[in-house]
Amino acid sequence: MSVADKIRVKVRRQNNPGAEPYWEEFELESRPNMNVIALLQEIRRNPVNVSGRQVAPVAWECSCLEEVCGACTMVINGRVRQACTALIDQIETPVILQPMRKFPVVRDLVVDRSRMFETLKKVHAWVEIDGTHNLGPGPKRAPEEQMEAYEYARCMTCGCCLDACPQVNDRNSFYGAAILAQVRLFNIHPTGRYEKAERLRAIMQPGGIHECGNAQNCVRVCPKKIPLTTVIARLNGDVVVQSIKDFLYGK
Repeated sequence: MSVADKIRVKVRRQNNPGAEPYWEEFELESRPNMNVIALLQEIRRNPVNVSGRQVAPVAWECSCLEEVCGACTMVINGRVRQACTALIDQIETPVILQPMRKFPVVRDLVVDRSRMFETLKKVHAWVEIDGTHNLGPGPKRAPEEQMEAYEYARCMTCGCCLDACPQVNDRNSFYGAAILAQVRLFNIHPTGRYEKAERLRAIMQPGGIHECGNAQNCVRVCPKKIPLTTVIARLNGDVVVQSIKDFLYGK
């Protein structure tokens, strides 16, 4: 596509959570190194559709613009990804933009990802620590454990893995791979492992690890290339051990 080309953009819009969705098309001038965020900014600057009618600007979210925050996640040409790293020169046109499919729509491309954040509370995805006084240097960790933890710590809770997972639907309450990765992250933490049993019991409940169908879509769409299937395999072993302990010794 040359710089002089026009870009046709098709956006799935929705005025509010209860409204019917509809499609609206725009046509814009292309610029070098343009990403989907820049495209949406141009629409916001002059929200005129292909029929020449002035419309309300498209609602969308972004923050870091460097694929770290996850705020600009949306479905672009059928693939869930971050809009900030979706370069127009590298994707097919027309550019088709849709909100994420597994979260309630707030408006246009903005969705409510509370499902993930509430589930993080269920699995105790934090380290209990008293921050009222100086605790001194933290415990030492083996390099192998540091590397594993680093992989999981890169998760930005963007929701790509949930959007691509066939097990995340309106018929079950599967937590999703991102949540399971956080369970593993805090369970291998020197201080966090004191709540390991609590987290494992949480993912043994409805919506937990047993709901995973091993579709492996999560690995394919994860922007940080987190080894999510490896996480789930390791947690499966941890859950079996915890189940035996609970059976033998009680909770």
